[in-house]
Amino acid sequence: MRIDVHTHALHPKISEKVIAQLHAHYGISPVGNGHAEDLLARADKAGLDKVVIHTAATEPAQVIPANNWSIELQKSDPRIISFGTMHPDFDDPEKEFARLERHGVKGLKFHPDFQGFFMDEPRFYEILEMIQGRFIAMFHVGDKLPPEKNPSCPVKLGQIHRNFPDLKIIAAHMGGYCHWKWAVDHLAGTGVYMDTSSAIPFMDDNTLREIVKKHPRERLLFGSDYPLFDPGESMGVLQKRLKLTDSELETHLCAAEDLLQ
Repeated sequence: MRIDVHTHALHPKISEKVIAQLHAHYGISPVGNGHAEDLLARADKAGLDKVVIHTAATEPAQVIPANNWSIELQKSDPRIISFGTMHPDFDDPEKEFARLERHGVKGLKFHPDFQGFFMDEPRFYEILEMIQGRFIAMFHVGDKLPPEKNPSCPVKLGQIHRNFPDLKIIAAHMGGYCHWKWAVDHLAGTGVYMDTSSAIPFMDDNTLREIVKKHPRERLLFGSDYPLFDPGESMGVLQKRLKLTDSELETHLCAAEDLLQ
């Protein structure tokens, strides 16, 4: 099964605002409008079977509405797998985790940079203790600040991997957007999964080769980061930069299937 493990679909009421915020923060002009229909049309054109859609509550009050949206999306189309979200300041996380489990949600997305916490804070570790062995955790990792000053980074995520051995981790953006030299030392070759979203076009050849050489191919998952990038175009960039055969590309496209069962 061919899966794009890192996409976003935005509620129509907020899609234009979020698209503008993404452009302002990353300096990237999104290719899509962020609507689920646009994402699925692009996924079909690329020959993908499923997409994993992520959301992240930037404040506690957004947790339930964001998870309602994720549940609604997952029920709306069999091609969609939705991840929920949690904020470390939410009052009753266990109750919300149980609700997500009842609705068949398999994973959670965390974006420390946008959600306003550091990966290594005790309040966040309490959340991780609750979800290990229950949910897959997709982490946004990295940004332009150095690791010691940035809320998320490969160093902190490596510590999480060691401290929570039963937590299934996906490190977005090849282990850390703009933090790839640290991803080589702290994540590559470990038991975490990485996705290829918003990374391949920005990485230098040497660092890319180092990560791919150290990290198991079956733990390197294809992700486009739609609406920033188109799934089909991202597949082409991945194949070209890694010099993949069609069979090797297929390995990355299908690598998430067992994880998401």
